[in-house]
Amino acid sequence: MRKESLVSITDYSKEEILDLLEQARKFEENPNRKVLEGKVIATLFFEPSTRTRLSFETAVNRLGGRIIGFSDASTTSSTKGETLKDTIMMVSNYVDLIIMRHYLDGAARYASEVSSIPIINAGDGANQHPSQTMLDLYSIYKTQGTLENLNITMVGDLKYGRTVHSLLMAMSHFKPTFHFVAPEELKMPEEYKIYCDKLGIPYQEHQDFTEEVINQADILYMTRVQRERFTDLMEYEKVKNVYTLHNQMLENSKPNLRILHPLPRVNEIAYDVDDNPKAYYFEQAKNGLYARQAIICKVLGIEI
Repeated sequence: MRKESLVSITDYSKEEILDLLEQARKFEENPNRKVLEGKVIATLFFEPSTRTRLSFETAVNRLGGRIIGFSDASTTSSTKGETLKDTIMMVSNYVDLIIMRHYLDGAARYASEVSSIPIINAGDGANQHPSQTMLDLYSIYKTQGTLENLNITMVGDLKYGRTVHSLLMAMSHFKPTFHFVAPEELKMPEEYKIYCDKLGIPYQEHQDFTEEVINQADILYMTRVQRERFTDLMEYEKVKNVYTLHNQMLENSKPNLRILHPLPRVNEIAYDVDDNPKAYYFEQAKNGLYARQAIICKVLGIEI
């Protein structure tokens, strides 16, 4: 893999993560820096996206670069049977960087191995979503003033939720305590619990989403049950509305609690939560612009 690529959050050390957060802060102060003039960036989205694609494209535009690509794979030669390898090798002839979302776990890693230019993973199946993790970390740091020794409660689809997998691995540098709230069918996969065990990171698993669990949290990370990950729609119907956060459930929560969600939401956060000052998910999405500007510059070796 080319060292410039960002495929997994584990590609970055603790020091690199902290440096990226500082770069994101600088971009928040001034997002309009023409450091990508003369650069062309490809966004290849084989899977639907709103926030990730638009924030990456906005990041490139505000940095003075140009965008090519697609947001619907049905309009590409993949419908004719073109392989991912051929698509990546072909596009890499035209551009300086590829930002890719794909429905298959490991697709971004494979793309980085066959590409002649850097790859940024914008989500690969149920595996990883490292740019989302960077904006999550930036949001946590901004609201808590630290990343150290926080109690982080993850709720919902912890089996297929690539955002929680990446966040867990990134937070492992900062001595967290985790609470995993999920139905049996969507529990945190064993590999991530083994990862915590090896690093001595404490965690508890819960099937009930109670105020007692909420009241311990510094960060409450809600997730959507993802219909697109289920092959059996009966299984999806069984778990899709299993947890919903209502405003009244936050009455005795910590003053510093902030509620995050990678969005889109369906029913897991009631609309009455939106006006609560502890709700931070829309600001979190805004932070994606600055975090992704920092990532783009890092993979291209651009100093600001």
